[in-house]
Order: sequence, then C-alpha cells, then structure tokens
Amino acid sequence: MKENSPPLLVALVPLAFLIILLGTNVSIFGDDALSFSNQIALLLAAGLGGLLGRFYGTSFSDLMDGAIDNLKQAVPALIVLLLIGALAGSWLLSGIVPAMIYYGLKILNPDIFLFASCIICAIVSISTGSSWGTVATVGIALLGIGKAMEIHEGLVAGAIISGAYFGDKMSPLSDTTNLAPAVAGTDLLTHIKYMSITTIPSILISLLIFLIIGFNYDTTFDEASVSELSVLLEQSFDLNPLLFIVPIVVIGLIVKRIPAAPALGVGAILGIVFAMIFQQELIADLVKSEAGGNAYALSLRALGSDFSIPSTNPILAELMSTGGMSGMLNTIWLIICAMIFGGVMDRNGCLKVITGSLLKLATGRTSLIGTTAASSIFMNFTASDQYLAIVVPGKMYEPTFKERGLHPANLSRTLEDAGTVTSVLIPWNTCGATQAGVLGVATAVYWPFCFFCLISPIMTMIMAAFNIRIKKLDDEVNASND
Repeated sequence: MKENSPPLLVALVPLAFLIILLGTNVSIFGDDALSFSNQIALLLAAGLGGLLGRFYGTSFSDLMDGAIDNLKQAVPALIVLLLIGALAGSWLLSGIVPAMIYYGLKILNPDIFLFASCIICAIVSISTGSSWGTVATVGIALLGIGKAMEIHEGLVAGAIISGAYFGDKMSPLSDTTNLAPAVAGTDLLTHIKYMSITTIPSILISLLIFLIIGFNYDTTFDEASVSELSVLLEQSFDLNPLLFIVPIVVIGLIVKRIPAAPALGVGAILGIVFAMIFQQELIADLVKSEAGGNAYALSLRALGSDFSIPSTNPILAELMSTGGMSGMLNTIWLIICAMIFGGVMDRNGCLKVITGSLLKLATGRTSLIGTTAASSIFMNFTASDQYLAIVVPGKMYEPTFKERGLHPANLSRTLEDAGTVTSVLIPWNTCGATQAGVLGVATAVYWPFCFFCLISPIMTMIMAAFNIRIKKLDDEVNASND
C-alpha cells in the first residue's frame, strides 16, 4: 500500500465515531462514564483510526510509534497526578486540609465564597504559574469549604478552575504562557500585555457572575452547622497554625521554578512528617481501629490507597476521605487511552487533513483568528493535550498571520484564549481528566460553571470581529521609527 492522506470525510470518521460512543456512554453511565466506558471508547476510536491509517498506507509500527510518542509527552503529567494523590492523603492525615477548612469556615461568608475562591486561586496561580498546583493545594481545601457550606460542587469547582486558569495565563512563570509566544514568534512580555486585553475582561465578567450567584444562592447552611463542623474538626485534629508551613513551602518551591513533581513530592513527605508531629493522638486511634497496623503502614495507606477519618457527621465524613495515589488510577487510565487516540490520529494523517481544511476557511482577519481558535479547541478534543493545542495550530498558522500583516501577538493570544483554557473542559483531555480526578468532581458537572474558560474564546472572537486592539506588524515598525 502506498501512503496517502485520507480525504476529509474519511478523516472525520474516527472523531465522529468517538463522539457517538462518548455520548452513548454518558447517556447510559452518567458521571460514572469516566470510570471505564470512555477509556474503552477512546481505544475503539483509536482502533478505527489505525484501520484507516493502514488502508491509506501507514504502517502498524508507525501508528504504534505515534501512540508511544504521545504517551511519552503525558508521562510527566501522570507522575504529577500520582503525587497529587499522595499529597491529598498526607495533607488529610496531617490535618493541613482540615485546618484550611476550619479557618476557611471562620473567615469566608457563603455569599462571597465563590467570588473569593476565584480570587484566591487567581493570586496563587499567578504567583506559582501553575493551575495544576493551585487546584491540588488551595483548590482541594476550598472545595471542602464549599461542600461544608452546602454549595453545589460544580459551582465551587468552576470558581476554583476559573481563578487558577486566569492566573496560569497571566503568570510569566507558566509553561503555556511561555510556550505560546515562543511558538508564535513574539516575546513573553508582549504576549502577556496583549493577552490582558481579552483575559482581564473575561475574569471580571466571571467574578461578577460568581458574585451574583453567591448573593442569590439558596443554601440551608447556617451558623449551627458551622459550629458543629468546627467543633468536630477541633476534636479530631490538632489544628496548629504551624501546619500551614507545608503548603507555604510547596508554593514557594513552585514560585522558585522547581518542577511540579519534586515540589509536590516534598509536600507529600512533609505532610507525613507533620502528621507524626502534630497528629499523634489521631494516628494512635487510627492504628488501634484498623487492627494489626502501625504508624508506618498508616502513612503508606494515606499516600497510596483509600483513606478516611471516621466521623458521625455525613458532611465531614465526605470531606475527610481521599483515594491517595490509587484514586488517580482511573484518571491515568483515561489519559493513556486519550493519548493513544491522539497519537494514532496524528500518524494516520487525519489531524493534518482536518486542520488543513480549517485553514482554507480563513479568508479574512476575523475568520483567521476564529479558525485558529477552532483549531486549538479541536486539538484539545482530538490530541487530548493542551500543549499540542498550542504548538500544532501555532506552527500551522504562523506564516499566514505574517503574510496578512498581523503581529504574532495576535496568534499567541488566540492560542492561549482558545487552547490553554478549554483543555480543562474536555473530560478526556489531560487537563480535564486531571482536575476532575484531583477535585473529585466530574468534568460534565463543573464545566458549565467555568465561566472564565468559556468566556475567553468568545472574548478573543469579539475583539477580532470589532477590530479592537488587533496589532499589526506595521504598528511595531512605526513605533520603532518614532
């Protein structure tokens, strides 16, 4: 067989097949679709893509290489996921997360909770440059506080993710914020300055929505419930303010540009150390109740397996449980299957055919920016990785932007507005799967409330349609001549 690119309609077949399977899975299994059925759907779609690739001349070894190459890109994310699971368990045993919930209940008011959560996550994410690190640390605590206040978990997760991804976009420490201008051919400061034109209005609108929802949200939560939860937390844990040293150290490491994996690993280990120092009574009680255990075995359980602190209060019982590393295995399975599908679709030529067809639609300035945004979102759906959603459209459209006299800052901004922030809205994308796994909230539950992530692509299209701050290459030349 001679290797040829499949025609457009054929290239769309695996994607259409996947969408049909995913829709069927959700209708049958609901939120539980992420447990196993969506993984199988991705593998079946990858198998169909492989058959098409073979028919058009792509060797089996080449298809396998594509899947393996994609999996290699996902390995750092998979390691981070395991460490996030370990960190969640050790921070529960040490009392760090309970302390955050305890003090959060005393400080935060339900009316402004969503608004405040979004701002808190934005500040932490700007400081660290990591949306994943923000969600895995303060995000977990804020979700616990929101649940204790009986606020819908999708709303709370939406506020956390909106703030975290805003901060990630605007931080000079962020990997995607550095990647986008590098791919587009502009510098970091120009990119951030130009991106603020769409990003700041998007977050302000989001904050306003969260504020309006907060003041109109009907919750049965009352002061008696706060007092009861606070007393139970005090009885179960030694809520020493020194516990906050651990999250401060983790955030400090990330700010210092230490990679996420070692930073989270240090956080998990420090959590166990602080548990041995501050929660000796709790550990002794847990060891007695679990028969045949010891502090070492308990520590390993907290890091790696299902782990919970018993409570008679149903709200607290839900908050005081975690899956450790094992709780992340479904998410890891999903990411592996998604990356296999993306790798096969890349090697069989389907992605290239589809994105090339999209490029033909870009006849004007607005359609070019719209096509770039659509391509980034499409890559998030098919390649299942936000980095590919930036790199592939960036390389593909960079010459066209220059040919039409548009500054590369337009391209880098569009890649972030559409690529970075929409990745978390897709259940099988590395970001969507990760945040759903970390927070324990299904992507389908939280995505309608991720207002910042939903508004950002729309905002970039509005700016393009009305020719608002569309930077031209001539503008830079004129400025340098002046």
